[in-house]
Amino acid sequence: MTTNTIAFIGGGNMASSIIGGLRASGWSANHIRVSDPSSNQRQKLKSDFQVQCFESNTDCIRDAEIIVLATKPQMLKEALKPISEPLSLTKPLVTSIAAGITGTDILKWIGSPLPLIRVMPNTPALVNRGVSAMFANQLCSDEHKKAADQIMGAVGKTVWVSSESDIDTVTGISGSGPAYFFKLMEIMIENAVRNGLTEEDAKILVIETAAGAAKLAGNSEQTPAILRKQVTSPAGTTEAALISMESSGIDQVVSSGIDAAIERSRELAIMLGEH
Repeated sequence: MTTNTIAFIGGGNMASSIIGGLRASGWSANHIRVSDPSSNQRQKLKSDFQVQCFESNTDCIRDAEIIVLATKPQMLKEALKPISEPLSLTKPLVTSIAAGITGTDILKWIGSPLPLIRVMPNTPALVNRGVSAMFANQLCSDEHKKAADQIMGAVGKTVWVSSESDIDTVTGISGSGPAYFFKLMEIMIENAVRNGLTEEDAKILVIETAAGAAKLAGNSEQTPAILRKQVTSPAGTTEAALISMESSGIDQVVSSGIDAAIERSRELAIMLGEH
């Protein structure tokens, strides 16, 4: 594991998950720092992970080789103001998990060209089953990308995209994606209860079915479309369900929803940035 010092600006749920993953994978607590305005959150982070905690962002980033911007997007510009000068002088790798803020705006607020990686994680990172898409600007070296892989790989899998605009698409697919599956699970549980099952039994059946289907798809060389066909017997129950769903427009409904999420990601980048 690298001996780089990593400084988190913001110590919320996602930052806490990443820090937990780093500690579990062997990253020394002496090389992890976190700043957060909440004294309760700082105490919790120190108690849970034995990391160094700061109220001041300036103190947190001092001599750190990697900075992770983990504040709420609407707070990022203000958070960068007091640390823009030291960042410009030390030129660390800046990694941002702040949704909707472009790399161009981040570097404009810092006031200096720096190696920067934008990351779009998702909430299953909270249980070390996340997937993160990453985009590196032209100042990033292979070592920078390797470091980012180590950081986000501590809470799940990573994917590199070739264009920053791809982050908007990723937001609509994996960033917002867990909510789509939760919605389907919600519908299935409600239907099961309406048809006589207890809520407890319905929840177990639905969650285990979802987890099993995901694992089967992940372990198989077949596409999800082929796996779906394999479980769909002619004139059987699954075929009846799928015919009904497709006649109700499930393909268009899901596709339109994803498109709406992607478009909203683009809108937020304009609203939160300086365009």
